[in-house]
Amino acid sequence: MVERTVLAGARVVLPTGVAEGGRVTVEDGRIAHDVPGESPTLDLTGHTIVPGFVDMHLHGGGGASFSSGTAEEALTTIRTHRAHGTTTMIASTVTGDLDDLARQAAVLAELTQQGDLAGIHFEGPFISANRCGAHQPELLRDPDPADVRKLVDAAHGAARMMTLAPELPGGLESVRMLADLGVIAAVGHTDSTYEATLDAIEAGATVATHLFNAMPGLLHRAPGPVAALLEDERVTVELINDGTHLHPAVLELAFARAGADRVAFITDAMGAAGMNDGMYFLGPMGVEVRDGVARIADGPTAGSIAGSTLTLDTAFKRAVTIDKLPLEDAVRALSTNPARLLGLSDRIGSLEPGKDADLVVFDGSYDLVGVMRRGEWLVRPEVR
Repeated sequence: MVERTVLAGARVVLPTGVAEGGRVTVEDGRIAHDVPGESPTLDLTGHTIVPGFVDMHLHGGGGASFSSGTAEEALTTIRTHRAHGTTTMIASTVTGDLDDLARQAAVLAELTQQGDLAGIHFEGPFISANRCGAHQPELLRDPDPADVRKLVDAAHGAARMMTLAPELPGGLESVRMLADLGVIAAVGHTDSTYEATLDAIEAGATVATHLFNAMPGLLHRAPGPVAALLEDERVTVELINDGTHLHPAVLELAFARAGADRVAFITDAMGAAGMNDGMYFLGPMGVEVRDGVARIADGPTAGSIAGSTLTLDTAFKRAVTIDKLPLEDAVRALSTNPARLLGLSDRIGSLEPGKDADLVVFDGSYDLVGVMRRGEWLVRPEVR
């Protein structure tokens, strides 16, 4: 006998809009068609149900990191972010020696094959020393296509995205190669001009890595990469909506120019996500977290923001309560758009029959109370 779970009474965010007093039926790990008159399993009146979140830029959490090179730490990170509503995630690496990155990729590729991850994002080492942020400057290198291909091959088919600075020698050639290989080329940690960024987009770049951060600002006679990435309909722009990386007015500008269908909220989270203030590592670099803000502790980049401690449930709450985004736009940024970009929209990203039963439940204050992944409760709502 097939077990069915019927969630009823909640505000449900669907591709067609927000359904008040809606129903979500789950059967065999997938969203099923509703049966009129079927009794609810769980009454979620006063709650909101949204699709499971998709994070395409994530380094760590729960005191662990994807860059550790161990499956144990990777799984700790995965469990931490799943508990905060991220049911699908890409593992992001940090600049390092090519051989070390290849070894990390082998571990992460196995977790991808097992279904724990949706792929690997290489952030560095092919980035600008002038915009390196929390990446070790001495480990940076130009994006030689042979080196780029080495990392892609090390991922054994799990490479989903690579961030690089296209203005560097070999940059445009590497972007073209990545596009030909089916790997997303992302422009980030770059000192690129407006014109050079347009060239990168024409070569096949389709993502702006944490737009505005680690790139030249928008100036009236030098619009830089920001303007080029915002204006092109082929580009999805990542935004870190934690209240630290971006001013609310800048977030509003990005939505106004790019539109809600081209924005993807990310965490860019490091190991301190889901943890208290203290000392942590981002790759090989020591990071001090104070008042929830992570900064490099020492060395030539000391004081630089080192990723975030954000989780996507917090990004969602901020989006709808502080930024005043419509629920539908917040869901696009957190679920629908990244799922589509990663080529996974046939399975995830929206609450539709036939798709995986990945969903998040929020109470009336938009605090997370439930997480379901593939029909299994990871966090079960406690409803009286």
